[in-house]
Amino acid sequence: MLATPIRSGTALFTLFTLAVAPGLMAAAAAGAIEARIERQGEYIMVNASVVMEVDARIAWEVLSDYEHLARFIPDMKSSRVVSRDGNRVLVEQKGEFGFFFYRQPVDVVLEVVEYPMRRMDARRISGNIRDLQTRYDLTASDAGVKLDYTGRFIPEFSVPPLFGLPMVRRVVERRFRAMVEEIARRDALARNRPKD
Repeated sequence: MLATPIRSGTALFTLFTLAVAPGLMAAAAAGAIEARIERQGEYIMVNASVVMEVDARIAWEVLSDYEHLARFIPDMKSSRVVSRDGNRVLVEQKGEFGFFFYRQPVDVVLEVVEYPMRRMDARRISGNIRDLQTRYDLTASDAGVKLDYTGRFIPEFSVPPLFGLPMVRRVVERRFRAMVEEIARRDALARNRPKD
């Protein structure tokens, strides 16, 4: 999906497995998630990637399922499409950013530009993130689908200096993993749907 402002992905073969053993299929469908967070001046820079054995169409459907992101992205309270004009979509997202006792509300409107099945760019239009630019890339290969996320942002609120970057890393990894797990979950459901 759409990259969220560091606020801003558990697939299973059966509903029983879904209830009892979340995460098993995601481990099989996705390789290790690689993430890198660093500061560059005022910006916090984020890079994350994973290779998944999933259908690229399913991955795209999850990335662009703006209306349902809050169902599976941690700490996202709501996500809704404000307007759509061709491949440009305005999306409003509300939630929280933080870890343990440190929490900050996040309210942002993003302009998302879609390049179906390949790439999604988003930038902040308004909200309490001072600057935000993100990008998802989907690349098919013999190993499956590679999902890359890059982003940079400046929050309006302060990120504590002592544990700020480790906290951002945990939040980003948690949210990226939730996206990966949802892609894997939907892919497994599609593969196990009875053929007509």
